[in-house]
Amino acid sequence: MQIKTIAVIGGGTMGSGIATVTARAGLKTILIEKTQDLAMRSLENITREMNVQIARWAMTEAEKKLVLANLEVGAELPLVQDADLAIGAIPDDFELQEMILKKLNDICQPETIFSTVTGVLSITALASALDRPEKMLGLHFLNPVLKTKLVEVIRGFRTSDDTYAAGKAFVSSLGKKSIEVFESSGFITTRLIVPLLNEAMYALLEGVATADDIDTAMKLGYNMPMGPLELADRIGLDILLGFMEHLFKETGESKFRPCPSLKKYVRAQYLGVKTGEGFFKYDKDTGRRIPSPFPG
Repeated sequence: MQIKTIAVIGGGTMGSGIATVTARAGLKTILIEKTQDLAMRSLENITREMNVQIARWAMTEAEKKLVLANLEVGAELPLVQDADLAIGAIPDDFELQEMILKKLNDICQPETIFSTVTGVLSITALASALDRPEKMLGLHFLNPVLKTKLVEVIRGFRTSDDTYAAGKAFVSSLGKKSIEVFESSGFITTRLIVPLLNEAMYALLEGVATADDIDTAMKLGYNMPMGPLELADRIGLDILLGFMEHLFKETGESKFRPCPSLKKYVRAQYLGVKTGEGFFKYDKDTGRRIPSPFPG
């Protein structure tokens, strides 16, 4: 199956990034939000981010025009009825994702492939919302979507070979590298990164080193592009807490038990880059880290 039209459900950071990448690849892209106001706000955010990329010489004006020409935003699910691929870029809430899939199942064409960018939810369980579960797979993009080359393509128990092949070809058309993952809690990237971030938080809690020195150790010692605490801030501490709680519930493994500091920060609404405060402080307009770490 050749994928030419993409529907992205959810216009947050992940959904907007995916919509930008698919439209930039020349695919007709329909971005759906809960209201028209939110849809227009997503378009404004996409345009603003493209202007930042142009200023950094990471995108051209011609590419920006291509994205805007291929991108449509709206608030009505029926707009996506002719999509070849529908991608759910909404929170990792099983009931919410299941509800959206059931609606899409009734709206979209028999050939449509359904997907989600979830980092932890079961693709097999979500596929049960469809009358064609063989058409369901996971496409786990990583932030920032424009820069990160990897996409995990996850097979559910009933994902067909044709659906997997179409998903893999779609990822390749975006200029990204796919890896095949068979369903397991956290897949590969989430499962491996969560214990590292959690342990960094415990090291900070125990006073082993400052937040800045913990991150410097991992950047210089292991060639990480950013330290684990800054990475946690950029993922979103609330999202990360949700990952940990889900993985701990699914596996019972103590390595996934959330550090008390993480819960404290989330309760205080210090969620990282998106609120300007987490383990570090950030400029709310640019998302750049402010050198002095946030106390706590």
